[in-house]
Amino acid sequence: MHTKRYKTILSPKNGLNLYRGCSHGCIYCDSRSVCYQMDHGFEDIEVKEDAIAILRQQLQKERQACMISTGAMTDPYLHLEEKLRLTRQSLELVEELGFGVALLTKSERVLADIDILQRINNKTKAVVQVTLTTSEDRLAQKIEPRVSVTSQRIRVLAECQKRGIPTVVWLGPLLPFLTDTEENLRALLAACHETGVKGIINFGFGVTLREGNREYFYQQLDRLFPGVKQRYIQYFGNRYECSSPNNQQLMQVYHQLCEAYGIMHHNEAVFRYLQTFEPENQQLSLF
Repeated sequence: MHTKRYKTILSPKNGLNLYRGCSHGCIYCDSRSVCYQMDHGFEDIEVKEDAIAILRQQLQKERQACMISTGAMTDPYLHLEEKLRLTRQSLELVEELGFGVALLTKSERVLADIDILQRINNKTKAVVQVTLTTSEDRLAQKIEPRVSVTSQRIRVLAECQKRGIPTVVWLGPLLPFLTDTEENLRALLAACHETGVKGIINFGFGVTLREGNREYFYQQLDRLFPGVKQRYIQYFGNRYECSSPNNQQLMQVYHQLCEAYGIMHHNEAVFRYLQTFEPENQQLSLF
């Protein structure tokens, strides 16, 4: 861990990243890519100095309340969060100033903050987004070794459902030749249905690979799944988008099941929902 001074914390589109780098060890992580120009080791987490004070200043300058998003580049619930509690402090600030929040995580550490998320949601809107990649905990431990396994993430969705907190699932990556099966897809969608997920974001079935994350991904494939790297090289070459050979079939199943389950499944609609701020008591006023 190291610290670095930043002038701003929020992006122009109100994205919040308190940390830079990640300790979860997901073998396919795009954030390892060279294009992001990270000047430190990926697991050497960069903590932004005075982040909460800077966030307060930026939020107070906003003309009107809006949705604050977090988790796009770095999971807000890294292992360091247990000690530093920066995500919790930022949520307290969001609640205090009357903003909404949409956070994305793979960690059940989010449940430690479910009290604040429920209060925010009672006033405006809080959306918990969870990434799901495989229905099998054993496989999750291999491809995402230092973060909550799938059953724990499904528990997060269930706990949010109990408290009326809306949830969205990011479905993927479903890794070619490893997790891109109809059986896996059906199991994940059934879990989404059972836990009342409002929407799912899905950019197609496969994985993206570019300089930085490709090399790391291939090293891990050699270690964990001997022979699979050769299949990637043979099938995809140096392509950025590595779409599953089963993509067309899986997309048909995906849309059919989401329709049957009543889950929002077109990305544009889900993103519009995540970005739409709902003023205090708006939901109550509908009744």
